[in-house]
Amino acid sequence: MFLLYAVLVGIALGFLVGGRPAGLAEIRFRWAWLAIFGFAVQVVLFAGPVSDRVGDVLGPIVYVGSTALVLLVVLRNVRLPGLAIVAAGAGSNLAAIVANGGYMPAGPAARAEIGQGAITTYSNSKVIADPALEPLTDILSLPAWLPFTNIFSVGDLLIAAGVVVAIVVPMWRARAGASGNLGPVPGSD
Repeated sequence: MFLLYAVLVGIALGFLVGGRPAGLAEIRFRWAWLAIFGFAVQVVLFAGPVSDRVGDVLGPIVYVGSTALVLLVVLRNVRLPGLAIVAAGAGSNLAAIVANGGYMPAGPAARAEIGQGAITTYSNSKVIADPALEPLTDILSLPAWLPFTNIFSVGDLLIAAGVVVAIVVPMWRARAGASGNLGPVPGSD
């Protein structure tokens, strides 16, 4: 749900800089179906009935594979505004996941801040006493009062920032295309 906030912020900022949503229709995202497949695999993988049966052997393999697949699609589209930032975040997440045996370590303090209890079924997240690449793991948390609050990593923060850029720039360019040259893209000073 962390990405939902990035999308909402991106759209709001896009409008704030005078952008037009029509610019989003101009994005040419290659291999989108492959990214959708990778995300769908994760949705199914972490759904109760599946996660209860997958276990700690197959689950991490499927998780790493689907995450790598989505990163591959992002890299295929890295020339789009913001996607280099998304790739950096996804790469750091994948590095932390692989370094920790197919799990994204969850910081106990971050979990406690949002009231999450013990993990009782297979999950992409796992509390690990001394995780590898700890600064890249889920050690941050959204405020508990937010809907869909969760823990997140620096990589997730980079992904969210990249998504905001990926939304704002095309919206802004649609404005520029409709009314002439409006100067540099916001934030490109």
